[in-house]
Amino acid sequence: MAEAAPPRLELPSGLLELCALLGASRDSLRGPEQVAQKRGPGAPPALSPEVLSVFVPPFASKEDGPAAGAHGSTLGRGKRRSFRKKREKPPGRSLSDGAQGPGSEDVSVPNGVDLFVLPQLCFPGGMCVASEPKEDRVHFLVLTDVCGDRTYGVVAQYYRPLHDECCFYNGKAHWEPTRPAAGCFLPFAVCVVSRFPYYRALRDCLSCLLTHLKFCKDFEVDNHIKDFAAKLSLIPSPPPGPLHLVFNMKPLQIVFPARADPESPLIDLDLHLPLLCFRPEKVLQVLTCLLTEQRLVFFSSNWALLTLVAECFLAYLHPLQWQHTLVPILSEQMLDFVMAPTSFLMGCHLAHFDDVSKEADGLVLINIDHGTVTHAGDGDLAVPGLPLLAARTFVQRVQSLQLQHELDLAHLGASTDLNDGRARRRAWQQRLNGQIQQLTLQLLVSIFRDVKNHLNYENRVFNSEEFLKTRAPGDQPFYKQVLDTYMFRSFLKARLNRRMDAFAQADLSTQSEEDGASGMLLSPRRLTVEKTAPRKPSAQHAARRRMVVSMPDLQDFASPELLPRKASLRKPGTLDRGSVSAAPEATPRSTFTFKVPEIHFPLVSQCVQAYHCDCVAQLGKAMDALAPGSSMLLARYLYLRSLVLLRQGRLLDALLDFQRLYKTDLGIFPAKLVRQAVQSMSGPERTQAERMPELRRFISEVLVLPGETPRADDGVKHFELPRTHLQLGEFVQRVQESGIVKDAGIISLLFEALTPGHQKLIDPETFKDFYTCWKEREAEARELSLSAEVTAHLDKHECVHKLSSSVRTSRGVGRIAMTQKRLLLLAEGRPGFTEICTFRDIEEVRSTTTVYLLLKIATLKIRMVSKKEVFEANLKRECDLWHLMVKEMWAGRKLADSHKDPQYVQQALTHVLLMDAVVSALQPSGATWGASHLSCCEKMQSEMPSALPRTTLETLKHRISPSAGESCPGAVDVLLYTPGHLDPAEKVSDARPKLWCALSEGRVVVFDASSWTVHQQRLRVGTATLTCMVLVEQSQVWVGSEDSVIYVISVHSMSCNKQLTDHRTSITDLVVPDRTEAPSQVYSCSVDGAVLAWDVSTLRVTSRFQLPSGGLSSIRLHGGRLWCCTGGSIMVVTTSGVLCQQLKLDENFQERRTAFLGFQLLPEQGQLWAVCAGYDDVYIWALGDLGRPPQRLRLQDCAEVRCMIRVKKQIWVGGTGLSQGKTKGKIYVIDAERRTVEKELVAHSDTVKTLCSAEDRYVLSGSGREEGKIAIWTVE
Repeated sequence: MAEAAPPRLELPSGLLELCALLGASRDSLRGPEQVAQKRGPGAPPALSPEVLSVFVPPFASKEDGPAAGAHGSTLGRGKRRSFRKKREKPPGRSLSDGAQGPGSEDVSVPNGVDLFVLPQLCFPGGMCVASEPKEDRVHFLVLTDVCGDRTYGVVAQYYRPLHDECCFYNGKAHWEPTRPAAGCFLPFAVCVVSRFPYYRALRDCLSCLLTHLKFCKDFEVDNHIKDFAAKLSLIPSPPPGPLHLVFNMKPLQIVFPARADPESPLIDLDLHLPLLCFRPEKVLQVLTCLLTEQRLVFFSSNWALLTLVAECFLAYLHPLQWQHTLVPILSEQMLDFVMAPTSFLMGCHLAHFDDVSKEADGLVLINIDHGTVTHAGDGDLAVPGLPLLAARTFVQRVQSLQLQHELDLAHLGASTDLNDGRARRRAWQQRLNGQIQQLTLQLLVSIFRDVKNHLNYENRVFNSEEFLKTRAPGDQPFYKQVLDTYMFRSFLKARLNRRMDAFAQADLSTQSEEDGASGMLLSPRRLTVEKTAPRKPSAQHAARRRMVVSMPDLQDFASPELLPRKASLRKPGTLDRGSVSAAPEATPRSTFTFKVPEIHFPLVSQCVQAYHCDCVAQLGKAMDALAPGSSMLLARYLYLRSLVLLRQGRLLDALLDFQRLYKTDLGIFPAKLVRQAVQSMSGPERTQAERMPELRRFISEVLVLPGETPRADDGVKHFELPRTHLQLGEFVQRVQESGIVKDAGIISLLFEALTPGHQKLIDPETFKDFYTCWKEREAEARELSLSAEVTAHLDKHECVHKLSSSVRTSRGVGRIAMTQKRLLLLAEGRPGFTEICTFRDIEEVRSTTTVYLLLKIATLKIRMVSKKEVFEANLKRECDLWHLMVKEMWAGRKLADSHKDPQYVQQALTHVLLMDAVVSALQPSGATWGASHLSCCEKMQSEMPSALPRTTLETLKHRISPSAGESCPGAVDVLLYTPGHLDPAEKVSDARPKLWCALSEGRVVVFDASSWTVHQQRLRVGTATLTCMVLVEQSQVWVGSEDSVIYVISVHSMSCNKQLTDHRTSITDLVVPDRTEAPSQVYSCSVDGAVLAWDVSTLRVTSRFQLPSGGLSSIRLHGGRLWCCTGGSIMVVTTSGVLCQQLKLDENFQERRTAFLGFQLLPEQGQLWAVCAGYDDVYIWALGDLGRPPQRLRLQDCAEVRCMIRVKKQIWVGGTGLSQGKTKGKIYVIDAERRTVEKELVAHSDTVKTLCSAEDRYVLSGSGREEGKIAIWTVE
């Protein structure tokens, strides 16, 4: 049975999809005399336009056959519907024998282009004979197919004198034109259709074409247009990035810009056009109409402005996308389109303004010429305004823009070169476009930044009602309309998918320190003093906020509050650099150009092949000329060359380039195209590819790459209250969806608190009561207005979470306010306050009764350490609740101080807020009993030791939780500290030191090590366990994974677009040589014994070798040799793999089977330190004589060793051991010179999985999944 033929490979099209010549139909031309007779004092006669010629690639001559290449039979364009243009032969004339008229060929027309509607769009104002030649005109089209895919058209109209009609319809190539009719000029149009919105570039191309068409003979027009279309069809579209293509169209150099990144739109127009046509307030009005998905109609007397202005407004919305009908130009025959009932964006000539406004109701009419926005119908424009603060900021920033190019040229001399002047204008426009894009993006961020605070990522829930409650009353009408739009739903999906698009990056780069801290909180975020009452920082405060570039001194752990500022990596007395400017400055992006080779004619297959060969050669030269480290440009050159190679039919060469691109920049890797190319390979080609090691693995990976199919849970749910009884599991999910709290353990305690009886079910009414009480308390705290005196006294991150009713106290009448740090008494009826105490200062809390006028009144008594007097408050019915809350916060404060972990305060605060809601929701009889179930910190304090061991307490400086805010903790698998460094091209946040934390399932959380706030909430690098990380050349972090892939993360963009896939098994270690040795190399190893050396600039393997035994777990580089830990031995090999020395484990351990877990080299002491599985000892060998038995150093109470690092003259060993009779995570600090254990540190409840050194001044330890925290230790 014959083998099935490989599927046909659909090559991506070039810049051109279709080119058409349009003019008057034969029926409308009845001779120049009749036309002249009809022309009189009135308007010129109207003609009927039609498509005269259609040109669709490929254009190579058929007699030469397909382009040479072994793969010619399987290469082709996508399937298109067929269109046959038929024309009538003029009477008395006939075509030459054997000739075929241009209109009688079968034409394959791209989908989305309707040739019967195209004439109306190319002549939207009608087609009339002119008495004198008119200036060439250009306008732009947007064409949409039934699937919603858009193509873009550029139309150039020009006039030619009217000759005898036979010249246009005889089909005879050598027919000479007759004498033109006096005073008659016919309009013609050339339309170029492309998949890319190259409005400016294609306009310039058509301008060059018209210089030839005006002076050529009539029978030469088609040939000129065909050659023009052939040129454009051979030019590939540039990949996203900084590389633009330049093509010589003569006399102009045409630039085809690339989109900034794969998620960004292609911008080839002047984004400041709307700012020239409308005042900033009107621009905001139009943006509001777009965001609320109104029915919009643009009007202008200039057809070109209709499309350009509409496209500018859509570009302002990025990354939000308009998903409805887009027809920026409507001809007179299409005016009934504005009666459509659904949302749309259309454009009409200004002459139709009155007709449209009268006939259609509910339209938003935007007059570009007059700069007005009105509403069609009897009522006023029912579109709410944007949020006031965001709108004011936008207007101020727009007014600061420089929109006149002439002012930018005032100090420059006149340019004597046409292309030089155009390049100046292009550079100025590129800078201005960048500023406008940044400005509009900041507008969207300010509008939608808080959406993320009401998302539940795990359950994909958006709590729209609670989000609306947090908006200002005047802004709520706007948000109510926006939240129901398709645009906003797509925006929500992108947020829930954690897409790092332009919005997410801008939000991350502009977030405050508090916003970074909010990702670490267990309790819900409420408005802090900093948010509610911003005040001018003092000079002392400003001095504490200076950005640092090295590891600063940690202050003594004294006040770990909501944001542990004093426990951060910040030197006291330094100053933060940078401030918020009135207008965002767009960082200018460096751009590069590649000049496309000349295309030679006639366009036969040999000429096409010569052009492709020139492209390949020039791209190869460009890659050879790149400086080391230019991976971004290298990826773009590889992308372009691989496309050209595919067109040549050189499939194997193309796959080799695609394989290099896959390593260099995954962000622009065309996975679908490469997969199709692999599937289209013939049997011999596939066999040949399998023989090439670099292609064999690449092909297998490409075939299993995830497709574009959406996930089953890709939707967005809105939170709803339950309607049936809930068991524990259902209750946990509902509470998580509500956003109240995510920790499953706390929710289980809440379930017990809400079910005081034996029936462990929560009815819908109870859940509703609890949820309502929680939100009411949250709203009360948010709406509380504190006096300036109070806010000045509080810390900027403090928030009043609970306020009592007016009560009588020992310090007067007032309301007791509780923050996460202290208790205050707010005076009743007059300004002023009294600080009762901080939770750290409490010595005793009691609930008693006081007799007053023969009545027993419940009273809360608080005794302080620093004061002799006892504070008393007659709280009456609230006394039991306040007693529980104050004791819980006191216990949380004591636990935080004794364990140097501020998360205990957050846990206590969460418990207190839940207590308050539970007491309000339950009946009075069971309220206190239910709330007592949530006194977790008080119970923990009684069960846990009062303080850590003295040595641990002295060495421990701080603790953080990378899993805070998630439903359960995750193990800390790998830690990496990267020092900060100043670079003028970087943002301030990029220059700060960072802590990279690898969690389970390929998650990476990045902390700003100067404040311990979250810099990057979550990076996803694969789905497997991450095993190692290393900083490479200050700009990249390489991450090894159990899926055998090395992921390369850009430190600046916080994105992972590069993957190294040359290993076959799990990556176990990565090593970077010292700068003095080989700064551009990285060594990697995998568990199968493979060791690879990588060139950092090219990301290519420069050498590799295979160790004879597997189990390779780690490597070290010393003295130009690699020390490899293979489980059963430690091997010393050269960088080429030649064995120099070997330490075998079996020779020293014969009592039971074991394996090396890790080792450290101490060349100054001439020692090798190692730990082994199943042993609680550290073994020390002399480097000079590895055959001598090692010295054994016993680790007391050690059950398991997991990791070991060297810090100065110390060895830190982490694992599991016994402490006070319980299994804990332990760290042993060993003096390497004296070979004695100096310290035993106990601060983790789970095993210590990883250790990391921070500039040899601090050590960071990460624990297993039961705890999932990071401890920061000082090094003596």
